[in-house]
Amino acid sequence: MDSFQLNCWSEHGELKVVMLCAPSLVDVTDLTIAEQVGWSDTVNHQKAMDNFMALKTTFENAGVHVLDYARELAHDQQLLSEQLLNRYFVRDLACVIGNRLLLGNAGTSLRKPEYPLAHSLLEKWFPQQWKANLQPLHSFECGDLLILNKDAVLINLGMRTSIEAIESLKEGIFQEGFSEIAIIDLPKSNDTLHLDMNCNVVNANLVVAKSFVRHFPIQVLTAQSSRFDMVESFLKRHGLDVYWLNSYKTIPDINFINLNPETLLISKQATQQLLAHPLLKNKNLLEVDVTELEKGGGGIRCMTLPLVRT
Repeated sequence: MDSFQLNCWSEHGELKVVMLCAPSLVDVTDLTIAEQVGWSDTVNHQKAMDNFMALKTTFENAGVHVLDYARELAHDQQLLSEQLLNRYFVRDLACVIGNRLLLGNAGTSLRKPEYPLAHSLLEKWFPQQWKANLQPLHSFECGDLLILNKDAVLINLGMRTSIEAIESLKEGIFQEGFSEIAIIDLPKSNDTLHLDMNCNVVNANLVVAKSFVRHFPIQVLTAQSSRFDMVESFLKRHGLDVYWLNSYKTIPDINFINLNPETLLISKQATQQLLAHPLLKNKNLLEVDVTELEKGGGGIRCMTLPLVRT
């Protein structure tokens, strides 16, 4: 593998390297089974793989280097991995914050096997930066973390992320140079599973969020203190306006990813409501059909792990 230096200080800078994972080889043909594993509908493996290849090709055509971790596993690891239904939701497994690797810790037994498989590859690919990784002892899934800018991050106490994990990580986050960690505690349901199901950074100065989020207080941690604030005032203090969505499709409208400051990679199912804001009028929008993959309960952001942004 080419040599890369882990680097990520925002959600909107130019994406250079991203980790993906192909979907499992399993067909889920029974709706009852789909619901029992947290999916919204039955899923056909071949359609899911076609969606994945379209997503991967879109990244590559945009000049992003793609690492598909499923292809890098040893044979015995692959035999296990290819049966794990949610393995393509790589965002939860880890994240790069500043120049450090933060390792996720599964908040559900259904996903526990994925974490050591992915982490073993990250250690192999980035041995020097691996030594300084941040790893909580308690559950922490990285879909609950947004890097707002070089100064602040927002973390959700969701169904899969614990306050004990945040407490264990905060010193390392401050050491990277971030001055504030905002903690929000959103409703715990499948529709609000992770933070990126409720809000996302769409520009250097704009966050898009479901309208109900504005009513939730946040706890703001610094290295020396703790206080309470409201989401909107906190974001505005950090130079971010909020585009509140009253009408939305949870996964396609919120769960997108920035390829660079001018280009947004969005689901083919995204609605015009998302794109109506004046600051988004001049965005270059790349649509990709991930309909079959979205049935698993996550969207494009959930399927991508940025390793290098500049």
